[in-house]
Amino acid sequence: MSSFEKISVKEKIGYALGDGAANIAWRGVATFLFIFYTDVFGLSPVTVGVLMLVARFSDGISDVLMGIIGDRTKSKYGKFRPWILWTAIPLAAILSLLFTSPDLGASGKIVYAYITYIFFTLIYTANNVPYGALMAVMTGDDKERTSLGSYRMVGAFGGGMLVQGALLFLVAYFGNVNPSVEVDKLDDEQYRVVVSAPSYVENVNIKTDDGIAMFTWDDSALTSDENSPTHGKSFTMEADKEYAFIVDGEKDLSQNKITIIDQKKGYSNSMYLMSIFLAILMFLTFYTTKERIQPPKAQKNNLKQDFKDLIANKPWLVLLVIGLLFNVYNSIKQGIVIIYFTHYLNNQLLGASFLIGLMIASVIGAMATSPLGRRFGKRNLFIYALLFSGGVNALLMFCGPEDIGAIFTIGIISEFAAAIFPTLFFAMLGDAADYSEFKNGRRATGLIFSAGSFATKFGGGIAGAIIGMILGAFHYNGQDASSIEGAIPGIIMLMSWVPAIITVVAAGLMFLYPLTQKKLDEITLTLKNRRLQE
Repeated sequence: MSSFEKISVKEKIGYALGDGAANIAWRGVATFLFIFYTDVFGLSPVTVGVLMLVARFSDGISDVLMGIIGDRTKSKYGKFRPWILWTAIPLAAILSLLFTSPDLGASGKIVYAYITYIFFTLIYTANNVPYGALMAVMTGDDKERTSLGSYRMVGAFGGGMLVQGALLFLVAYFGNVNPSVEVDKLDDEQYRVVVSAPSYVENVNIKTDDGIAMFTWDDSALTSDENSPTHGKSFTMEADKEYAFIVDGEKDLSQNKITIIDQKKGYSNSMYLMSIFLAILMFLTFYTTKERIQPPKAQKNNLKQDFKDLIANKPWLVLLVIGLLFNVYNSIKQGIVIIYFTHYLNNQLLGASFLIGLMIASVIGAMATSPLGRRFGKRNLFIYALLFSGGVNALLMFCGPEDIGAIFTIGIISEFAAAIFPTLFFAMLGDAADYSEFKNGRRATGLIFSAGSFATKFGGGIAGAIIGMILGAFHYNGQDASSIEGAIPGIIMLMSWVPAIITVVAAGLMFLYPLTQKKLDEITLTLKNRRLQE
């Protein structure tokens, strides 16, 4: 098959499944790991923020090394496809370990978090850099590559929808402790609730289904500062011991409206299940895709020249910075959502519905990218999407806990435009690889696509640090209900205008991107003629 012929829908879907698998890991980590570390594992937000930033300092080196290795891999399966096969099970395994919380003491937990998180980023690199590069060698047609990018992002958002939409419900299912609950009515909106469980549970969370009611301990030995009213309590349950609360603020409270979840068991078992899906999808991608484009036959391995070409590749340099910025934007939004819904709207499961809504908007945005790109050009569309998404997202600062409809509407509209960023980004990295071959007569696809993995991971690290520092400045402690109340202004900032600032900077830098559609058409035609002559 010619490298410029159309790719079948079957193969595009197969390729898309790989990013669905990758996003089970990446969006699962971006959305849930911060709150898992703070509220379940017991780490401070500053510790988590520093961890996420420090662990990413090696990413630039590991991503570039993986690009170099991919370009030099020789197997019967090609250069990049075999890495999808080889890393499927290791990536699933390290994701499971990331959400496992062994009892190691305060220092031991920090060490465990660093080790598992760093290994996760390294294995993700070994999987995702070759996966991204595979797009550029499946077809030489830049418009077909944009279409492939749209399929890829639909798959990515589908994987994100699976993990973000289902995980909290799975946590509730796997975290069920079979509690005994007694509810005694004191007046119209006040009840005494007594709970117990048949076995020891280190970390449970009790609240009402809709999260409205306020809980205080029914314990006269506690001072008012120690026992301030909060939307639920987290505590350790000893086997068969009764725990009593005064619950205010809801009418007709009954036993079936009290939710008690073992968060440690819930998160771990849920992510174990997700990891199995991840490995299966990776295998399907490997078996359904094909590499068609090879470097020019006269090209010899020359690492020094590869780097020289890379540094002189202006489209790549611009994309590297833009990719870093929009990943910081997206990662802040993803990393704060569950905290926002849990502690500001007091309804964690509603956060799952919100995330599903965002994923649906993302799928539509990804599907719309190809026709919109033909209409406006990739560079202009990127700029419009950045400004629109950030501007709309900033409106969340005006929403209160009761403005559920407005929060959903703003989030979904903003996410539609945000879905365009990664869809265009990876297609444009393929264009940058074509540009290098057009200009220099050489091609280092894996090295160029290492920018995608670097931007994704390091952007996520910077976002984690920003979240940690801002929450730390507001003295957030995920296992202390009173400190959570004081951190609400910081949570709102992170959900609204803090990430929006980044899109303005990125949009300004995008004007430096030099590849117009006219230039891309010239590059595509020239490379096609060259390959026909080889």
